[in-house]
Amino acid sequence: WKYIRVMNLSIGADSTESYRTDPLARAVRSAVAQGITVVVAGGNYGLNAAGKESYGTVTSPAHEPSVITVGSVNTKGTLARGDDVVNNFSSRGPTRGSYVDASGVRRYDNVIKPDLVAPGNKVVSALGEDTAAAGGAWNVLATKYPALASVSGANQSQDKALMMLSGTSIAAPVVTGAVAMLLEANPGLTPPMVKAILQYTAQPLPGYNLAQQGAGHLNV
Repeated sequence: WKYIRVMNLSIGADSTESYRTDPLARAVRSAVAQGITVVVAGGNYGLNAAGKESYGTVTSPAHEPSVITVGSVNTKGTLARGDDVVNNFSSRGPTRGSYVDASGVRRYDNVIKPDLVAPGNKVVSALGEDTAAAGGAWNVLATKYPALASVSGANQSQDKALMMLSGTSIAAPVVTGAVAMLLEANPGLTPPMVKAILQYTAQPLPGYNLAQQGAGHLNV
């Protein structure tokens, strides 16, 4: 029989609630307890309204300690890692969910997130659309934002189109794919073991702290 071993959540809610009680955090924590490795986008709020770096901006359920929270890296379109940088938009930790204890004192979670970062800038992939036989309609994102479907040198004919996207929602699936590879190589790995392996093997990017990049850049 077959069952789910890894789950990707490219979503994020603006929650001020502690991970202890936040409904999304409780849901993913339950999934991890069932043996599912959960990978979550960290959020795209690394800059505030004034364009300044903003800490404590990780979204829910990425603030849950048991999941793998992913930030975004700009690889600058090169294979070499020497020019890689953490995207400005990538949410920074620590988490700022909070609760009020029995003494009436507000307690902040302050969990160090993200756990690691992965490529999430101008990533090119297949554009979801109806088949040509069904009319070939493009997806809502590409229809609303035509620039997303502008991939230089690409054949944009029906059923062959590409699109380009950026965000931690794009970086998270890169890590999810890595998790699938790990589980294929060693099905006995548990979610905490998978997380530990990815963080232990991640490559720290110079000039960035734990709240910006976590353990570093994914290195399969």
